[in-house]
Amino acid sequence: MVQVNIHGVILTPLKKIENPKGDVYHALKNTDAGYTGFGEAYFSTVKSGEIKGWKKHEAMTMNLIVPVGSIKFVLYDVREESPTNGQFMEIVLSNENYCRLTVPPNVLMAFQGTGPSLNLLLNLADIPHDPSESKNISLDEIDYNWETGFFKEISKVTAWTCVSYVNFLLNFLMVRR
Repeated sequence: MVQVNIHGVILTPLKKIENPKGDVYHALKNTDAGYTGFGEAYFSTVKSGEIKGWKKHEAMTMNLIVPVGSIKFVLYDVREESPTNGQFMEIVLSNENYCRLTVPPNVLMAFQGTGPSLNLLLNLADIPHDPSESKNISLDEIDYNWETGFFKEISKVTAWTCVSYVNFLLNFLMVRR
């Protein structure tokens, strides 16, 4: 498990079990960090280059997995009480970077299909979908450049993959010894 730069957001590398007849992809156990209950599971697709968002769930914790294709997620912490209020985070999940992204309530999220064809995400939500607990915000309301990863408000978004973040931590720990 890796906790990234927005308070309460968790990035968890997931296990894939290879099998000549077809692989097994782990997703979520009730003993995993980030599991806060089960409400529903649903899939969403996003076409290559298309962007969905911004959206903020006020009660739902999302557990996002991308088993097919590649999706770039951009998160923005708008929680006034959060120690990371005003911070942004960017992460690409894919079959090659197979992780679970746990997003707590009240964090804005948008995502873009970055794979060449079908890009599929699975959300293992802790509550059933309820349109009254979520807010949609126009993409134009947050000035973010989807090609460069730059926000006007800050110089550069922190972008991590599970592998690079784990390598960074290992190198950091080795230096600190």
